[in-house]
Amino acid sequence: MLRHAHWWQRRWVRYGALITLLTLSGLVILALVREQTGTEGFLVGLGLAVLPVPLLVAAFRWLDRVEPGPWRNLVFAFAWGACAAALIAIIANSFATRWIATATADPSGADTLGATVIAPIVEESAKAAAVLLVFLFRRRDFTGIVDGVVIAGVTATGFAFTENILYLGTAFGTDQLTGDTGIASVTAATFFVRVIMSPFAHPLFTVLTGIGFGFAALSGERQHLRRVLVPLCGLLLAMGMHALWNGSSSFGEFGFFAVYAAFMVPAFGLLTWLVVWTRQRELRTVREELPAYAAAGWLTPAEPFALGSMRARRLAREYAGRHLGKPAAREVARYEAYATSLAFLRHRGRQGRARADFLVRERELLNELWRRKDVARPALDHAARATAPPVRVAVLPWPVYGGYGYGRGPAHGQGRTAGFGQPAAPVYGAPPVHGTPPGPSYGYGFGYGYPAAHGPANGPANGPGSGPGSGYPAGPYPAPHPHQ
Repeated sequence: MLRHAHWWQRRWVRYGALITLLTLSGLVILALVREQTGTEGFLVGLGLAVLPVPLLVAAFRWLDRVEPGPWRNLVFAFAWGACAAALIAIIANSFATRWIATATADPSGADTLGATVIAPIVEESAKAAAVLLVFLFRRRDFTGIVDGVVIAGVTATGFAFTENILYLGTAFGTDQLTGDTGIASVTAATFFVRVIMSPFAHPLFTVLTGIGFGFAALSGERQHLRRVLVPLCGLLLAMGMHALWNGSSSFGEFGFFAVYAAFMVPAFGLLTWLVVWTRQRELRTVREELPAYAAAGWLTPAEPFALGSMRARRLAREYAGRHLGKPAAREVARYEAYATSLAFLRHRGRQGRARADFLVRERELLNELWRRKDVARPALDHAARATAPPVRVAVLPWPVYGGYGYGRGPAHGQGRTAGFGQPAAPVYGAPPVHGTPPGPSYGYGFGYGYPAAHGPANGPANGPGSGPGSGYPAGPYPAPHPHQ
């Protein structure tokens, strides 16, 4: 199919066209901003505008830690916001403002109308284009609300970066003409308002559009009306809040502070709560969906618990890095990402929102997990053991089958309990077997409410690293809690 595809459908052609477009946009926007601010003003604006960028990008990356998307999506989003969207906004806003001033013979009114009506429509539409492109062409990486928030926020961060260079550079040029310096200067006032008080303004507006696309990603393939209307409503809300923010200066002497306190801060707090709640919901989905694969033998019984906790994930990466080096830590991070994607895939399948490539995608994710299991499983079992809360258990004086975490049964969820005491849930679209099939194994519980890691199919395992070829030290391991 790739051999006979048209030349414009080839991946390298599309990537080359996109890189060329962004590069040309960046060169043009650089020339326009430098022409308006001068070389010295451009450098001052650049140095001041770059300060909030690492903090904002790090914040959005932190939100995306449950199922982190590829860096290339974030790089594209930032470049689109800083280059293409900024160029569209400068050209369209200038043209519209001049046309209104000419038509109405009222330059002052044209500036107000351009700031409160034209600019929000043009700028939010230009930024939304990046979210739309990722939604259409990187659909596997766009699975929910958090993905929409992250792509939209990083795009808006790039846009605000270029806009701040322009505003701060122009303010510095004004100070050069008037001789103002220090706190009383226009540069200091502009820096305080745009960088200190409201660095999240543009991301806040565009995040509303991203949330709309996130809800569209959660919709079924046949819900065409919802997939169109919800992102459109998010875009309209973004335009409305942007217009309110730009028009706050015309609401009187304290209009800016009133809008800031009454609308911006509460909206920022509400959206922050929504995103954090969504992230916790994603972790709960991981804990609820992955036990089916543990019961089928693809994962150990402890892994769903560890993969559903951000602290346990971090401990697993640190454990692998401490014993096997940074490459092993990166492999564990990839294992965590693939397992999370697998949980979300199964969740969509159970809700009837699976796409036509469900089985193919499930096979790919299971293969990726199986390739990394020797490195990731001991680290995740260690993390689960370290983060599990102590549970008081009554220990019987005589051995009882199944009483100490023993559990056995045929592989692939056929009547197997996997140590949870419940029949194994069927895996949506039975996973194929590649290489050595997940067979029955015998784990030894440590009293933390779950059995220890599965050993290799041909023998028992007493904990991470005890199986052959894992590369981890064989022990010692901490003793059980005294109340267990």
